Amino acid sequence: MKLFSFFLIFLSALFSFSCSQKADNRPNIILIMADDLGYGDISCFGSDYINTPVLDKMAAEGIKFTDYHSNGAVCTPTRAALITGNYQQRAGLEGVIYAALDKRMFGISDSIKTLPEYLREAGYSTGAFGKWHLGYKPEYNPTKHGFDEFYGYVSGNVDYISHRDGIGLFDWWHNTDTCYEKGYVTDLITNHAIEFMEENKDKPFFIYLPHEAPHYPYQLRSDKADRLPGMKFPAQGSRPDKKQAYKEMVEIMDENIGRVMQKLKELKLDENTFVLFCSDNGATNKGSNGNLNGFKGSLWEGGHRVPAIAWYPEKIKAGTKTNSTILSMDILPTFRSVAGIFQKGDFDGKDFSKVMFLQSEMDERPVFWRYRNQWAVRKGEWKYLKIKGKEYLFNLKDDIEEQQNLMEVEPSKVNELKNFLKEWESEMGKYKMKTE
Repeated sequence: MKLFSFFLIFLSALFSFSCSQKADNRPNIILIMADDLGYGDISCFGSDYINTPVLDKMAAEGIKFTDYHSNGAVCTPTRAALITGNYQQRAGLEGVIYAALDKRMFGISDSIKTLPEYLREAGYSTGAFGKWHLGYKPEYNPTKHGFDEFYGYVSGNVDYISHRDGIGLFDWWHNTDTCYEKGYVTDLITNHAIEFMEENKDKPFFIYLPHEAPHYPYQLRSDKADRLPGMKFPAQGSRPDKKQAYKEMVEIMDENIGRVMQKLKELKLDENTFVLFCSDNGATNKGSNGNLNGFKGSLWEGGHRVPAIAWYPEKIKAGTKTNSTILSMDILPTFRSVAGIFQKGDFDGKDFSKVMFLQSEMDERPVFWRYRNQWAVRKGEWKYLKIKGKEYLFNLKDDIEEQQNLMEVEPSKVNELKNFLKEWESEMGKYKMKTE
């Protein structure tokens, strides 16, 4: 009997050891997101104005997504879709959560399971460093929605030096408490991400690194704060050379991404870490959307087709690219797959891991955007767009600049896409919008 008991203990210990080893060998996951970075704003996507050697190297060693889209044309909805794996409408967060005091009651619901919650349940340490923008109240804090640690700000933007939000209130947090730190936002959030990597190097971690750059206010490290107590300030900052500042802000972000990549190498984690970079929506007129039509806030391609790069040494074939249509909401099911979470989940988003690891293409599916008085539906190369009552049909394979309206030439395609949109609108009509 004693021998049998000893044998059971031995098996239990062996099983526990193998499980812990398996957990330790799962890849680390890092999601880096720029704010208002346009399709033409980095070198590997065609910029000859802004220099981004780190992102260029990631693209050369990984995969570039030429048809990646943010779920929203502005900040909050994209972040809601990303963190829930569903259209932002299901969370009621179709529009921006503004800094005005009467707008601060809205945020992400406790009833919605989030990306970090899935990963934490699977044994990952989870950290968020940077912009949240999914609610101001304590119950909306990142640490209430799956993150073990949070450093950053909860509003849409802060002064890069004084860390005050759009109405001048101090907005810099460690978990659920405000904290006072000197430094430039881009540098600070990178510092904290690196500290988190060092503290969690012996177990799998998930880092969400949503940068403020290159969102306004347009400020550099050497600038003085514009947002100070009791003072009026220009929302976009006081610099007259805003386009030059924008360029340098992107380059500072690239430099800091380089610090993260270097730390992975120093910790000998680079071969077992998956990194995804993307933007939350298209650029304003301070940046570049390449040859795409429209800017942030619009459902023209320039409002939501954005740069994206994935990097995972030896798992992703170097120097590849994909034309698969992928959205922010696809990140959650994909990260679950990368982390080895295979139990069934019901999401609007789709797993695109095979696109990266097997060079396959995503199956065609209708995907949708809605913001204010704009609607868009896309399937394959065809896009139906309705803005202020005017309708358009584009073949994006032949006309990525959206110059040739084919509404009268392809009536059957128009009807097909409008029917998809009607069904989607009926489904999303079940959810009450909370923002704007």
